[in-house]
Amino acid sequence: MVVQQYRDRGGARAVRALAAAGVIAVTAGCLGVEGGGGAADGSGQRSVAADRPLDLLGQAAGVLVEAGGAETRTSMETAAGGTRVTIRGQGAYDFRKQMGRLRVVLPKDPAGKDAAGAEGHRPITELLAPGALYMKNRGAGVPDDKWVRIDTTGLKDGNLVTGGVTDPMAAAELLRGAADVTYAGKTELAGVTVHHYRGVADLGRAARAASPQSRGALSAAAKGFRKDAVPFDAYLDEDGRLRKVRHRFTFSSDARGPEVSVVSTLLLYGFGLPVTVTLPDEDAIYTGEIRQG
Repeated sequence: MVVQQYRDRGGARAVRALAAAGVIAVTAGCLGVEGGGGAADGSGQRSVAADRPLDLLGQAAGVLVEAGGAETRTSMETAAGGTRVTIRGQGAYDFRKQMGRLRVVLPKDPAGKDAAGAEGHRPITELLAPGALYMKNRGAGVPDDKWVRIDTTGLKDGNLVTGGVTDPMAAAELLRGAADVTYAGKTELAGVTVHHYRGVADLGRAARAASPQSRGALSAAAKGFRKDAVPFDAYLDEDGRLRKVRHRFTFSSDARGPEVSVVSTLLLYGFGLPVTVTLPDEDAIYTGEIRQG
């Protein structure tokens, strides 16, 4: 295997993601297959993927916008003090409108309770929109027919970890901040040939380069995190479409608190899928106090 490394000005720094106000305990497992390959194609010629990794990663979000909708699976794994918790989600996302709908499943602890402390909690429905996160079946005192709305531009993590799901567009836009990248070659993911890149994304750089719809949330994360660097593994297909990305976040609740490791993984497939997301009316939004589980 030939591994090639590329650096951009500004270098790499390490990361802190701060989950906000106990909305959901965050997490992510690994989806897909790891693997390596050469930096040359079958003809022995150098691959364009190896020559232009920073350009390709910087263009990944724009390529997804051109693709339109896609199906998605997500996984978020949190490790703290020897305890691991995993939250999984599945749904669809429209990259043109930057809106999506996901069914998020909370794990149960050994006592049979989910991460929010409820007995047999139903899956949470999440609607993702520019600057906003809507959740139904949130529990903890929220009526069954009501939604909870969160302004993601006001979250210290910009909803990169708070909802148990990293917004798919934000995950792609983070790659605009790639500063230190290694091309790890070709591999296969669900039968599709993909190019594997390892690197570190800078939150501030990504926020400045992001689309207007994503800039607010990423700017909030850049200001709220103690450190800006986010290590990642990204897999792009031959058309430059992001098929899988895994981000590694580290944060603590306060300066003296233990570090929490969060691995957030996004898998994309079924490109071109029509995606319809209808946001709830104002009278369906719960405005009362949310009890912590």
